[in-house]
Amino acid sequence: MEEETENLVPISVSPQRIRDTKLELTVDEVVEDYVGSLGFSQIIHVFLVSLAWIFDSQNTLVTIFTDAQPAAWRCTSPPCVRNDTANAAAVCSMVAGSWEWIGGSKSSVIAEWSLICDRRFLAAAPASLFFIGSLLGSGFYGWIADAYLGRKKTVLLSCLLSSITSFLTSFSPNIWVYALLRFSNGFARSGIGICCLVLSTEAVGRKWRGQVGQYGFFFFTFGFFSLPLIAYPNRTCWRNIYRILAIPPLVYSLLVIPFVSESPRWLLVKGRSKEAFDILKRYAQLNGRKLPANLCLLEPSQGKTGCGQARMNLWSTKWAAKRMITLMIAGFGVGSVYYGVQLNVENLDFNLYFSVGLNAMMEIPAVFIGSVLLSFTNRRSLFSWSAYIAGISSIICIIFSRGRKKGDESKGAWTQLIIEGIGFMAASTAFDVLYIYCVELFPTNVRNFAVSMLRQSLMLGASIAPLFVVLGRLSPSLSFLVFGLLSIFSGTLSLWLPETKNAPLYETLEQQEEEEKLSSLSVESALELGK
Repeated sequence: MEEETENLVPISVSPQRIRDTKLELTVDEVVEDYVGSLGFSQIIHVFLVSLAWIFDSQNTLVTIFTDAQPAAWRCTSPPCVRNDTANAAAVCSMVAGSWEWIGGSKSSVIAEWSLICDRRFLAAAPASLFFIGSLLGSGFYGWIADAYLGRKKTVLLSCLLSSITSFLTSFSPNIWVYALLRFSNGFARSGIGICCLVLSTEAVGRKWRGQVGQYGFFFFTFGFFSLPLIAYPNRTCWRNIYRILAIPPLVYSLLVIPFVSESPRWLLVKGRSKEAFDILKRYAQLNGRKLPANLCLLEPSQGKTGCGQARMNLWSTKWAAKRMITLMIAGFGVGSVYYGVQLNVENLDFNLYFSVGLNAMMEIPAVFIGSVLLSFTNRRSLFSWSAYIAGISSIICIIFSRGRKKGDESKGAWTQLIIEGIGFMAASTAFDVLYIYCVELFPTNVRNFAVSMLRQSLMLGASIAPLFVVLGRLSPSLSFLVFGLLSIFSGTLSLWLPETKNAPLYETLEQQEEEEKLSSLSVESALELGK
């Protein structure tokens, strides 16, 4: 009996036994309990990552200036008799060489390659091909980021290719090469937004995911706002604009990317647990914290993760495929409204540079309001109501567009501008929230691919937006009606998606399916007990 007691006492109180016991936690638990939900290290990380959104915005919206129709033309010799008119159609019947664009033939691609009269539809090709390139690139970058390179290296690749294609675009000899290079640039830049969003949100706790995701859109707005400042000094040479835009992503790739950390969630899913642990340890140290000596990361249960398997898993899992399809249809509607309004800014009765700057400034309150609302409202409700407001605003504009069509500029012009502004802010909020929603709806091993699929649907909507803008020139009422119905339909679709506010980020499809089933059963049991 004494021997048994002697053997039991040391074992029960042995400090060595306590130290040797492994503390196995998920990345979510380590971040929440030991690293900190949002500390100094994550703030710096998110800031460095989000800088790349600037280049994404600049490359997307640069055609507002480079592909714009010059403001006016003037006569140079008889038989031309009219001067300084903005009516471009009037020159179609004039003799070549009897007139010229004010600002020079190099002020835009339309002026340089005479994309007017019977060639006017060619002017829309580069913008549409850019978004088609973005659509295809989104699928490629989403797949390669999940399966091979990870988030950090994919951002690096996308930035380098964006820089190269922007620079090459400035040497385009004709509209066909220009359109091809715009397609290439769209393909190249599409990896930036996808990976930056995922890389930022995967580093913080669940409480701050929405705000951190919105943070990147501030930089997107800054890139939009910087375009008039770059374009105005180079208004007589569109090629210089592309050369300037090629510099920032190259500098970012060389000087900033080396200081960005890879996602510990992705590293863990790929079996690189030591690297994931080292990154979390570094985060904790910068936050003034320390990880327990016996801590180790709990590796998620892995399905097959071979080449391209993330895509097969997502589409072969019924619940995930259903969510993805619903998101993509909603994204199509929001993408066409969001980008359509921005590309249509040159048709406003204001100075182009001022209009773009004002349009960019309108995004700032949209992002700020979205960030605040995300902290205490449901994702699903915020997205659907934003989409509804954007849609209703577009439909209300039909009333004022009829008055404008009749030439009554004083009646309702400013009212329509205000309503359009409210609609654009709501569309911007819906656009931003949809990205955050997508990040939270899918696990780590397919998250980047899921975001890329959403991006593809947004770009598909954007690629047809120029057609709606042209339609609006023929019938403003019909254009507003199409945008309004698409937005309302997108908001309604989200009602079939689950809520994700404060939900954990899962690592694999298998884990998420099991946890969500258990959570659903717990809710059902609680309801039964309540009865």
